[in-house]
Amino acid sequence: MFDRISMIGLGYIGLPTAALFAARGIDVIGVDVAPKVIETINAGKIHIVEPELDGIVHKAVSDGKLRATLQAEPAEAFMIAVPTPFKDGYEPDLSYIHSAATMIAPVLKVGDLVVLESTSPIGATEQMAEWLAQARPDLSFPQDAGEKADVQVAHCPERVLPGHVVRELVENDRIIGGMTARASEMATALYKKVVQGECIVTDAKTAEMCKLTENSSRDVQIAFANELSVICDKFGIDVWELISLANRHPRVNILQPGAGVGGHCIAVDPWFIVASAPEEAKLIRAARDGNDNKPQWVLRKIRDAVLEVMAAHPSRSMSDIKVACLGLAFKPDIDDLRESPALGITSEVSKLGCQVLAVEPHIEALPIRLDEAGARLVELEEALVEADVVCVLVKHSAFECLRDKLPKAVELIDVVGL
Repeated sequence: MFDRISMIGLGYIGLPTAALFAARGIDVIGVDVAPKVIETINAGKIHIVEPELDGIVHKAVSDGKLRATLQAEPAEAFMIAVPTPFKDGYEPDLSYIHSAATMIAPVLKVGDLVVLESTSPIGATEQMAEWLAQARPDLSFPQDAGEKADVQVAHCPERVLPGHVVRELVENDRIIGGMTARASEMATALYKKVVQGECIVTDAKTAEMCKLTENSSRDVQIAFANELSVICDKFGIDVWELISLANRHPRVNILQPGAGVGGHCIAVDPWFIVASAPEEAKLIRAARDGNDNKPQWVLRKIRDAVLEVMAAHPSRSMSDIKVACLGLAFKPDIDDLRESPALGITSEVSKLGCQVLAVEPHIEALPIRLDEAGARLVELEEALVEADVVCVLVKHSAFECLRDKLPKAVELIDVVGL
């Protein structure tokens, strides 16, 4: 069973997953809509930063076990890992899932399995099955035929940490949410080819809610830490010392504050719960609002620091002041800028009228909006020499030397406790 599978979406989750299945000797067809991504992978290279992945992809392609294409091809299992952002008003955007379903529908056949890996609002798996049924009325699906369906459908959300994806895809437990018991059985057999952790079976809706719950829980905890940092700043208390002291309590484990919350999961998934249960999800909504407001607090700190520099040097105008923003990614030691509060803060700093020096060691070029705003991508050493104000936005390992290199005259804003 499952000698040939297809991964729809070759991004931060899809490519590592496809590569690991290929490394187990399974023929994997990777499908993506970006020609550059297809070209890069077929050359045995990767287009994302993830430890260990480059070697796995290179070998899988060289061995003929991994091939990328722009069009779906027949397979025995189809795994969908496409974006699930939100639209205006924080409503879930399922258009990418719809496109993926439309893409694979023509090549589906009796006995196939379709697994939605994308983090999704409650009911998205059933909605995908409906789209597949509409596109292929000649086949039966679980919502109508149950266990006897020609094509079985399941939801299995990813739950990995960027920077550790290869290891966690193998070691972490997986939640298997089949629309039928047969779908769960098939999906478990599929994932056990790679996963060493336990495959735990539930229904599709519970699997969807499980992933949303995991990330919403983290969001609430981070919101508490971020709120503490704002309160401590008001009273001149070192929030990191405070948290260290509080965490000595045997039943307290407060997380670390930062510039906000970013990424494709924690900054997005809670809104799926809020959209589904707006009257009930009061705490989840409050945490989201709090974390979304933290960047504005950071911006006020930066603006105040700039004004202090100008007050100390009356002859200098706003356009003469240089602000170094250290880190653009949404978390340490990766290149992923999705929903990054650091990126948003740096973009807003450029609107103050000062010069912006962006330091991000994991990218080679600035995003278009920063480039158009006149920001410069520079090395850390250059930023520390030129800057009047330095703001540490991401706790990259490359910044650990900052304490020894920072000129004493520079205004420092450290929102990550470096």
